[in-house]
Amino acid sequence: MGKDMSLIPSEQGKYDYEWVDPSDPRAAEVKTVEIVDSVGDRWEENLLIAGDSGDALRALSAIPEWADQYRGKVKLAYIDPPFNTEQAFEHYADQLEHSVWLTMMRDRIRNIKPLLSADASIWVHLDDAEVHRMRVLLDEEFGPDNFIATIAWQKVYAPKNSAKHLSVDQDYVLVYAVNAEQWRPNELVRSASMDAAYKNPDNDPRGPWKPGDLLANKPYSLGRYQIITPSGRVIDGPPPGRYWRISHDKLRELDADNRIYWGADGSNVPALKRFLSEVRGAVPRTMWFHTDVGHNQTGKNEIQALFPGEVPFSTPKPERLLERVLSIASNPGDIVLDCFAGSGTTPAVAHKMGRRWVAVELLESTVKDFIVPRLAKVVNGLDAGGISMKKERVAVDELPEGITPEEARQFTTLLGKVSKSVTGLDDKTLSALRTATRTKDQTTVQWTGGGGFTIARMGLSLYEVDDQDDAVYLSEAAVNGVFARAVAGQLGFRFETGDQVFCGRKGRIRLAVIDGIADENVVRTVASSLADEEKAVVVAKGVVNGMAELMRTLSPGSRIRKAPDDLFAKGTIK
Repeated sequence: MGKDMSLIPSEQGKYDYEWVDPSDPRAAEVKTVEIVDSVGDRWEENLLIAGDSGDALRALSAIPEWADQYRGKVKLAYIDPPFNTEQAFEHYADQLEHSVWLTMMRDRIRNIKPLLSADASIWVHLDDAEVHRMRVLLDEEFGPDNFIATIAWQKVYAPKNSAKHLSVDQDYVLVYAVNAEQWRPNELVRSASMDAAYKNPDNDPRGPWKPGDLLANKPYSLGRYQIITPSGRVIDGPPPGRYWRISHDKLRELDADNRIYWGADGSNVPALKRFLSEVRGAVPRTMWFHTDVGHNQTGKNEIQALFPGEVPFSTPKPERLLERVLSIASNPGDIVLDCFAGSGTTPAVAHKMGRRWVAVELLESTVKDFIVPRLAKVVNGLDAGGISMKKERVAVDELPEGITPEEARQFTTLLGKVSKSVTGLDDKTLSALRTATRTKDQTTVQWTGGGGFTIARMGLSLYEVDDQDDAVYLSEAAVNGVFARAVAGQLGFRFETGDQVFCGRKGRIRLAVIDGIADENVVRTVASSLADEEKAVVVAKGVVNGMAELMRTLSPGSRIRKAPDDLFAKGTIK
């Protein structure tokens, strides 16, 4: 059910929907985005919207003033929708029927797509409840060829002993590109453990290196030849069924550049020296462990530090998790979108990382009580948690070669335990070991505040539908400037103020919205106010007979529309 239907909210500000025909005006309506406040400076760079995500996404793509900023310009969409686990949480509902949930998500994905740039990606965070269905949906919407990967995030740090069957440790993030041939992930910063594998046993001036295998399984026409090592040892060739991965000439060239290692005595099988200074960053992988990006309790702790005494969100995501996503899929200055903002982790991390952002949250109470205060703390430099501070283990002095600070810390901890249970150990040796592996915590401040954001909310629906005969009427909200602004957005006109006759423009076409009846006086005023070669679209709540013909006579090409009947495609209004 729902494949050929659309959903509209049954009640403002709740995850509660009703099925309607896709042609229903309420499903096709472009609602206004009403700016209500701003925080900090450069507030125009970032946007927080309270309201239904479907309405917000449609408006950002359709209303010219917003489309100029966002249509085709979002580099990364990260969405963490309700997981549909049939549970009710303190700050959101998570209990939609499968077909309702899927249709809601399909509509959101379709609304997101026009906002994405050609080199963008979308990351959808889910658990086991709907991830398999979402994979099929995303294949349909983006194409299976644009599937990038499924990331498994270790969301807990300990097993759940009360689990009925198995203790579930992971969530999933489905990654799709707009164009997989064009999209490329950023490399990650290399960890100390990665770099620890690089050594410099021959004191090469190019620095640490590690040996690379010169053997290959794939047949290579120039890959079978005899080698004589510097010590004089003769290697008849690669093992049976294998090949040297480079030609003999290339081997001599690399050896002349001291890029081949033959072992301490010059008699080993040759190995290619891969220098740390020439290695790229770390290639992103699909297993994300809590030790690297945090877990659910990390996210809760971050929220509780910001809002002491408040009931934390049930599944807030840790900032390091979003830092990993944004590091891979965006760059400073790019626009990041999250239309299920929840506790506000995505915009908070995006702000700290120098990205522009758009966040949408359905519940106005969540926006007011959590997201705005949290982001205001980010802007004002009052949020010292999450990725604002980078805490890492570093060596007090130079560590033994190949040992990372974390390994050194673990060694001294184990050494202490062993020394307490084993007698006869030499105190001088123990002291030397502890001294050689001394480490300490080092904290680096990464964020001190700055920037700002705009706060907006979605306007009310201007249409009501009679349940008895499906007749469509204008709602009580369709008055004065709200009506004019909404009509301009619905028809794709750029809204303008300051003109007593017109309120919108689309090239050489002017828009006049009449909060009343279009009579002869209105028609003649509009026609006489047009410049040469301009045409007009007049939208009124009522039209006197004969006025459409008079408009066409006075200004050929101009026309009158009656609201709401003439604002939508033919057949929409029943």
